[in-house]
Amino acid sequence: QVQLVESGGGLVQAGCSLRLACASSIRTFNTYSIGWFRQAPGKEREFVSCISRFDSRTDYADSVKGRFTISRDNTKNTLYLQMNSLKPEDTGVYYCAATRETISTTPDDYGHWGQGTQVTVSS
Repeated sequence: QVQLVESGGGLVQAGCSLRLACASSIRTFNTYSIGWFRQAPGKEREFVSCISRFDSRTDYADSVKGRFTISRDNTKNTLYLQMNSLKPEDTGVYYCAATRETISTTPDDYGHWGQGTQVTVSS
């Protein structure tokens, strides 16, 4: 059973930073590509960022490029998302997810999901 647990969400003002973490129970964590997705109220879940297995290639949604940084620590089985210069439109529930694909921005490619952590950015 793959378990992913997100943490680090909260309420911040625009321009501030947050660091999300996703702790995994996967023993072979480095064989999974991991992604961050978010969902705002009334909207579909959208891709934020992902990092590939083995070589840690990264990809970002255009809306977060230059502000967010994804990283992974395979020794701790943990994924991170450093979010700087937060904007109100970054508000939503942030989910981490794992896939055996090399790298993917598509939610349907991810078979394992965490429960999510709420990020709220006030203006």
